[in-house]
Amino acid sequence: MTRPTIVLVHGAFADGSSWSGVIQRLQIKGYAVEAPANPLRGVTSDAAYLSSVLAQIEGPVLLVGHSYGGAVISNADAPNVVGLVFVAAFAPDGDEVLGDVTATSEDSILMPALMQRTYPTDDEPGVEFVVDLGRFRETFAADLPAERAAVLAAAQRPIAASAFSDVCGKPAWRSLPSWAVVAAGDKAAGADLVRSMAERASADTVELEGSHLVMVSQPQAVADHIVKAAEAASGAT
Repeated sequence: MTRPTIVLVHGAFADGSSWSGVIQRLQIKGYAVEAPANPLRGVTSDAAYLSSVLAQIEGPVLLVGHSYGGAVISNADAPNVVGLVFVAAFAPDGDEVLGDVTATSEDSILMPALMQRTYPTDDEPGVEFVVDLGRFRETFAADLPAERAAVLAAAQRPIAASAFSDVCGKPAWRSLPSWAVVAAGDKAAGADLVRSMAERASADTVELEGSHLVMVSQPQAVADHIVKAAEAASGAT
């Protein structure tokens, strides 16, 4: 058996530090862990960037994605990936557009909480979004103390509008074993949408009572499910 390197991909309005509690627990278990920066510029370009990172890792890889990171890991192309774990994450199918599918969730309150900003490009200014600081906790982190949610809101990273308009390619979950963590109180991605996508991907799923940032509020439970996936993937390599 060869233990996979566990690569954790953060979602929108976050960075790799959102995995800190999970990383600590996985490292204690003896796993090699990486949490690369997700550019948050668009599904196609972000997946290409992630693929280049994976190509430089020796041995098998277990890919874990949170939120928008689920779309990125679904579209990454790397032969050393042995499994996928979706944590409160989107698992889009081919030809789906995140902006269209997220609008179908009855649990999500994300779109009204977004604020539009711009960033410089070679042509006209690009459009990106951040979450209104005053609505960040109710949308993302209702099960975290207000002080901690305020820090996460202040440190959030914006996501380009193109991430919601990119057409997704053939998903990796159609050919790889998948696992999922559904947060029952997810009001960002939407618990209903995350749950239905996990079912469609035939993912081995655990449901937790938590917010969209369930890996921050319940790092042990999330790490346990990732370890379960890693052990299963090890047996398959």
